[in-house]
Amino acid sequence: MIPSFQQIRIQILKELRYGNIMQAKELQTPLANHFKLTPEEVNAKYDSGNGNVFRDRISWALSYLFMAKLIEKPRRGEYVISQKGKEMIASCNEEQINAFINKAVNKPKATTENVTTPTDATNPVEATELTPQEALNNSFENIKQSIKTDLLATILSKKPQAFEILVVDLLQAMGYGGEIKNAGVVTQLSNDGGIDGIIKEDVLGFNHISIQAKRYAEDNHVSRKEVQAFVGAVAGTPSKKGVFITTSSYTKGAIEYVESLNGSPIIILINGEQLTEYIYECGLGLQTERVLKVMKLDRDYWDTMLDE
Repeated sequence: MIPSFQQIRIQILKELRYGNIMQAKELQTPLANHFKLTPEEVNAKYDSGNGNVFRDRISWALSYLFMAKLIEKPRRGEYVISQKGKEMIASCNEEQINAFINKAVNKPKATTENVTTPTDATNPVEATELTPQEALNNSFENIKQSIKTDLLATILSKKPQAFEILVVDLLQAMGYGGEIKNAGVVTQLSNDGGIDGIIKEDVLGFNHISIQAKRYAEDNHVSRKEVQAFVGAVAGTPSKKGVFITTSSYTKGAIEYVESLNGSPIIILINGEQLTEYIYECGLGLQTERVLKVMKLDRDYWDTMLDE
């Protein structure tokens, strides 16, 4: 298991306790060995794909240690333990050290200089084990999940006809139909077993995507029989391509049936979770509330400057 950046902070102090100067990349191997990390854990990336988790936590751990004046930077990219760091690693336990760091980092800048003795850390302060970047990512995901839940509830509060219009709008927002005018069409209302809408892929309509939309409650799963009826309708179209979209999910039999088709006809199943994800990513029926601009150092820029 990848350690929290709080655990990494303590171990970095221990690695530097004898006064050796190390770079962040040089700390990675001894830290990985100490925490007995597998190659998969060492190389694990965030779910977003933006960055390596272990290296990011090392970077934040070093940043916090430096802000708390427990380590120093003799040169850019290099770290060495400070006298304060030596005193704390020799006289305080891990809980006290982490409390000291959190208190030092979180104090207003004007009073940070007053945090100078290990005795300040005798009353440990509870703090998150997440790095600021991870906390930000988690907050974003929580907000996103909340919006998706609201989306599903809102969709279920509308009439079935409105849902059929929604899914046609969504597929167009996702880029299907291209620049064709009026590419999306709702064919007929409540056409069970048939086709609720189409997306034209060319001007004359030789190729199109057939759509079936089922606005079902969460516990009302789409059955194999319903999917089979849709497959039969799609098989009779020239392009033989269809998308079945529901607010709920599909039975195991329905999913296995579509998999057994081997692309003849081509059928895509979209459940409620995927539906709200697509709506969120396309911004359909949503407004941007706030944009946060998170900056980081441009290493290429700073590396062109001469070091002290």
